[in-house]
Amino acid sequence: MKMNKILFPTDFSHCGDAAMRLATAIAKDFGATIIIVHVEEPPTSYGGGEMYYGMMEPSLDEVKKMMHEVRPTDAAVPCVHRLISGDPPHAILRLAEEEKVDLIVMGTHGRTGFLHLLMGSNAETIVRKAKCPVLTFRQPDKVAE
Repeated sequence: MKMNKILFPTDFSHCGDAAMRLATAIAKDFGATIIIVHVEEPPTSYGGGEMYYGMMEPSLDEVKKMMHEVRPTDAAVPCVHRLISGDPPHAILRLAEEEKVDLIVMGTHGRTGFLHLLMGSNAETIVRKAKCPVLTFRQPDKVAE
């Protein structure tokens, strides 16, 4: 199996941390480059992300700064950053095709019930529609001590 490009979508949440470690290990083993992508959603009629997260969305400059803080866990693994706009799953799928990526590695939020119905599942859409393999990683729930 040959692997040159791995796409790593990020929404800057911690659920992607373990997925990045996994993407880095695979990229190192295959000598691949990681394409780190964040999708900015266009403004909607109901408001922005503050509807979901209870806070105002960061400015474009803040997003760019946060983007460049997302890096492979091994500095020897090459990466590039892409900031794109659109509906996240479809923008990610479009970029994957344009870049001819060999693998998409992404974390999942593991939402269920009403939150899943309300917010949908970007990972689920990507898994169903991607033309390349998709590796998802769900951070296990923390066990009470």
